[in-house]
Amino acid sequence: MRPSTCRLQPLAGYGPPQAASTRLPVRHEPILRMDAHDKSMVLTFDDGPDPLYTPHILQTLRDHDVRAVFFVCGEQVEWNKDLLREMADDGHIVGNHTWTHPLLTSMSRSAVRSEIDRTCEIIDDTIGEPPVWFRAPHGAWNRNVFRIGAELGMDPLAWTVDTDDWTEPGTRSIVRAVRSGAAPGVVVLSHDAGGNRSQSVAALRTYLPELLDSGYRITVPRRRGV
Repeated sequence: MRPSTCRLQPLAGYGPPQAASTRLPVRHEPILRMDAHDKSMVLTFDDGPDPLYTPHILQTLRDHDVRAVFFVCGEQVEWNKDLLREMADDGHIVGNHTWTHPLLTSMSRSAVRSEIDRTCEIIDDTIGEPPVWFRAPHGAWNRNVFRIGAELGMDPLAWTVDTDDWTEPGTRSIVRAVRSGAAPGVVVLSHDAGGNRSQSVAALRTYLPELLDSGYRITVPRRRGV
């Protein structure tokens, strides 16, 4: 995948994924942070899996016994199914990030549904569970995107802290973004694919042990009302 040319700001506890027992409500904005009564944070990684960078991120998370959320693109999964299985085997959550990472708000309803539905299918076929979290590429949401995600049984998760690592700002800059944004309930956005992610890999090796040493608990999101 080519690096995105833009990243827009969003418009507005761990357990195995499960299908919603009732139809999900259609939200008007994505979830930006998690309810937290302790020093817990969520780490998320977009655009993968990538055979060059994702294994390093998985190893760092494994070294610290930490779980994260990987929002994957279907076309990446198609060529890297073993990495998706490795994510699931390690206890990470696999979320839907569309098939080709398009700007959904500029597409027809049928095209949006195809992008999202195809990725649901390949995730389910590969790890035996459909995704229950969805993230719109570029943080670009509209009513159509929210509705289709809900129809497919997924909640929309955005982020609180954007590391801007997709711009390759330098490892220190990425680390500073996480340090300054750390707080209970924060959702951190980083990337494991879509370009040169060596800085993201190096930054994780620095800020993850720092967060843990500071008393933060790195967890994965719990769905609300499901």
